[in-house]
Amino acid sequence: MSDWLNNALYGWYPYVAFTVFLLGSLLRFDRSQYTWRSGSSQLLRRRQLRLGSNLFHVGILVVLGGHFVGLLTPIAVFDAIGIGHTFKQGLAMTVGGIAGVICWVGIALLAHRRLFDPRIRATSSFADTGILLLLWVQLTLGLATIPVSAQHMDGHEMVKFMTWAQGIATLQPGAAALIADANPVFKLHIALGLTIFLVFPFTRLVHVWSAPVWYLGRPGYQIVRSRRPVSRAAMAGDD
Repeated sequence: MSDWLNNALYGWYPYVAFTVFLLGSLLRFDRSQYTWRSGSSQLLRRRQLRLGSNLFHVGILVVLGGHFVGLLTPIAVFDAIGIGHTFKQGLAMTVGGIAGVICWVGIALLAHRRLFDPRIRATSSFADTGILLLLWVQLTLGLATIPVSAQHMDGHEMVKFMTWAQGIATLQPGAAALIADANPVFKLHIALGLTIFLVFPFTRLVHVWSAPVWYLGRPGYQIVRSRRPVSRAAMAGDD
């Protein structure tokens, strides 16, 4: 891959993708609130939807959490707490692989349901189907990186991607050069991941911003009516 193309995809494209991701989500919430939903066809093939959705959400949460912690945690932190590069890579391959397979199966079930049920397909938009297929391909690429990583367990490649991700996050020039010689499967995985962030605001994925995480911190039950007894006279409207 030429230096120019490598720099465009892994030096400039991340900023374009994340800018569209953030601003697009904000603008859609501000101007198109009625489209801010998951849009699920949950009345059709509910059992397959429930199984696929649960597998997908459990798997994707672990995968995203692992990527976020693994790529953006400074290397000095792992060194300080005694986690070696080989151990970290092995842990990422094991946990990420299991979570990735779970998520892959979930996405496959959801895509099969949407593609092969005529009633669901008739009510699905291009974005509904397209984002499922993009996620499925992305997970396939992610799982394909595991045997490649197993060929070099010294953690050198992993450190390379950590340094790149942290360089992008801290606006370091020349970060793209750090992964110029990386295996193509890793580079395809990164490029498609950035593309998913790019199209995120234009798909049903925006509903993740509305996840009711704040429910976990509620102090108690929500009171919807008073427990004070009401007299018959009051109920009848008498003074």
